[in-house]
Amino acid sequence: MRTETTKVEPSTRPSQSHAHIRDLTLIALFAALMAICSWISIPATVPFTLQTFGVFVAVGLLGGKRGTLSVLVYILLGAVGLPVFAGFSGGLGSLFGSAGGYIIGFLGSALVMWAMETLLGTGAVAQIASMVVGLLVCYAFGTAWFMAVYTSANGAVTLLTVLGWCVFPFIVPDLLKIVLAFVLTNRLKRYVPQ
Repeated sequence: MRTETTKVEPSTRPSQSHAHIRDLTLIALFAALMAICSWISIPATVPFTLQTFGVFVAVGLLGGKRGTLSVLVYILLGAVGLPVFAGFSGGLGSLFGSAGGYIIGFLGSALVMWAMETLLGTGAVAQIASMVVGLLVCYAFGTAWFMAVYTSANGAVTLLTVLGWCVFPFIVPDLLKIVLAFVLTNRLKRYVPQ
């Protein structure tokens, strides 16, 4: 009696569980990258850090979904007390403090970048536009939050004053971060599994 055997070719694509593990690893890696970027800090009313750069690179390299999840993981790590925010801080006090709105604004930035990626694709113009719009969302959310916290603790403050403290000094450095993130993501994208 002769039995026929079928030769099974190994798949070149990773299995679903391998892809899931790979995605979780990349999300965790980029959350750690954002923590490292936050530790590179120049103290100010709102510290100068590389956090926005980390957000831009995470979404640019991982894509909208995984990039946004890495930002969420980063914020949650800080919320539970790990020192992942600027100045090696963490905890709910950091999130509910005057600069906490900018940290939460990173999630808004990532969500906007994901939405724009979905609508406009990942071409150069779309990628730069999504980073700029994401930055504006972070500025808007963070500034509104800062005004609310500052006003409740110290009394009324004008929008122009808060913009002078929290936005205007950051515009040029943040635009440079966008350029650097754009160049870096386009050079490294082929090495990151999609």
